[in-house]
Amino acid sequence: MTNAVAGLGLAPDASMVTFPIEMFLPGSDISPVEARKREFYDGLTRWRSAFGGDGAAQAPTIKVQSASMEEAFSRANHLMLANRWGDGLPVWPPTRERVDWILRGAAQPRGRRVGIFPPRGGVTTIETCAIALAMAGGRPEYLPVLVAAVDAFLDPESGSAQLQAASGSAFPVVIVNGPIGAQIRLNAGFGCLGPDPQRPAGASIGRALRLLQQNVGGALPGIGTMANYGGVRYTNVVFAEDEANLPPGWAPHATERHAFARGQSSISLAFANGATNIRRRGAKKETPEEDALQGMYRMADFMRVPNMPGLAGYERGTPGILMIPGVVANTMAGLGWTKASIREFLWEHSRIPTEHLRRAGCPAWLEIDSSKVVRESIALDPWPITASPDNFIVVVAGGGHPTNSYWLQGYSPGVVGRVLELPAAFENLLADAERDLGPC
Repeated sequence: MTNAVAGLGLAPDASMVTFPIEMFLPGSDISPVEARKREFYDGLTRWRSAFGGDGAAQAPTIKVQSASMEEAFSRANHLMLANRWGDGLPVWPPTRERVDWILRGAAQPRGRRVGIFPPRGGVTTIETCAIALAMAGGRPEYLPVLVAAVDAFLDPESGSAQLQAASGSAFPVVIVNGPIGAQIRLNAGFGCLGPDPQRPAGASIGRALRLLQQNVGGALPGIGTMANYGGVRYTNVVFAEDEANLPPGWAPHATERHAFARGQSSISLAFANGATNIRRRGAKKETPEEDALQGMYRMADFMRVPNMPGLAGYERGTPGILMIPGVVANTMAGLGWTKASIREFLWEHSRIPTEHLRRAGCPAWLEIDSSKVVRESIALDPWPITASPDNFIVVVAGGGHPTNSYWLQGYSPGVVGRVLELPAAFENLLADAERDLGPC
């Protein structure tokens, strides 16, 4: 609650009257609220804040002294963990020199304000992003992607103000389009959601975003975020669409969803709260047509569950992100499938019979939703899991193997896109990366 109050622009020490959460569960006794009414009166009439300022002041530099570099690194990490600045894994201490190095990737002045990070409401600047990227082991050429992702995260359309603190374990998914993906070695192929020593950009950028969520936004488990499970807690999801293997006539995600021009470096951010690997390929001697259709039914069947997370983005967001590898996309394109026809098929065949909604208690969730579109959808039978097939995100990514597709379950009120701003010396940063890491 302290984080939420600060995020609304109120004093962090605002007067509160707190009760155990069990008191607000169905069937509980709320008479203790009446018994403590004097505390409400006093909070409204007598409280004065001990805080001043807007929270944007420069933080003091912390010094760590030791007899060796190794000991200094260890002490710095212990200090960050003790102050809840780390994420449990070793971090690079964000020294002034290292942060200045990361800021070589900035297209804007270091003090430029990006926004207010929920729920605590910490002020976020370009330098704040650079500090987080330094801690996450990132490089200067990653900074434009991180800054754009943070800007999209802080857009009210993303829903981050609620999802950052809510119990549903939502995590941001950042899809990168355009040449910058290959330029900074962001993985679009085999293992694109996992660790890759030759393509470390996604892990560093995603981890930096997570550190900002925690250190600036206050999303500490059980304190600033009530996420029961904290899915993808360390690195979030950051990957590039495999545009090199898009079938002829298939547009990149950023062009379809945000109308960005082909070849324009950009990001798209949505929230998810789960992931499922779906066996796409048949087991015997199916014809290509049978194999494609059976795979589509399996994917739709996975989506047809009365779980209700998609209500957050029912009207304009997304029910989820379907990832299919380039080899599958090209096979399906050869059979006449397009991204649009895939979305239409999924929309039609993931509908849930009203009987199944009723037995799972879902109509009550529909009836109390704030969206008129959601409330009126209760009359539809079978019930579509999203208001429009266009809300499905279909991206081409993953290694060149035809067996599997991947479904990131959406929990996303909106899908926010941003065009990247690159520094004038960006080519020099890429040359430095090739020197440091070897050829791409």
